[in-house]
Amino acid sequence: MEAVPTESDKIELSEHELREIAGYAARCARRALPLFEQSLPADPRPRDAVDAADVFAAGGRRTGALRQSAWAAYRAAQEAASPASAASPAAADAARAASHAAASAYLHPLADAHQVKHVLGAAAHAARAEELAAEDLAAEDLAVGDLAVGESRPGTVAERAAGRSPAAGVGILEWACRHAPPAVAAVLGRLPAAPPGGGRVGELMRDLDAALRA
Repeated sequence: MEAVPTESDKIELSEHELREIAGYAARCARRALPLFEQSLPADPRPRDAVDAADVFAAGGRRTGALRQSAWAAYRAAQEAASPASAASPAAADAARAASHAAASAYLHPLADAHQVKHVLGAAAHAARAEELAAEDLAAEDLAVGDLAVGESRPGTVAERAAGRSPAAGVGILEWACRHAPPAVAAVLGRLPAAPPGGGRVGELMRDLDAALRA
């Protein structure tokens, strides 16, 4: 029986695997970028972070600018979540996904459950952004009478949400599971399971973690 890694263990982590993880995180985050940019089109910080992650994944250096792009996207997420912001509920999680994409390049080779966030944080926040966008559109449709009491108009929300549904987050997780390169599952297998907590994003992360380990 294979031993479960402990928190003090170092794990094997090649540069190729690190770049594969960063590219995967960037692809997951890029799916949610429109949800931020529709609300805050003049703010380039999340896109810059995703682009920086892609550059690293393609062979670029792990520079201070890459780290700064992750922090910049994180600050964009904080501002979007502020009560004073006019951003949609999904915008903050879309920006957090971008921040996690850039930060994935800084995954530490330690058997620490929190390192799972470096691997799957972008996917989990992108999934949550999609869920919030679908919920927002459903509420808007109800408010304007698109779904009147006793009337069924299937497809209205999905069409307006460009294919999203109330189960959009789960759909993104399925996409993330199918498109994960072998390096993602290999590295997760050297780490403890995703940690508890984290609200709905934590739940989505644990679901994806479990699916990729299966």
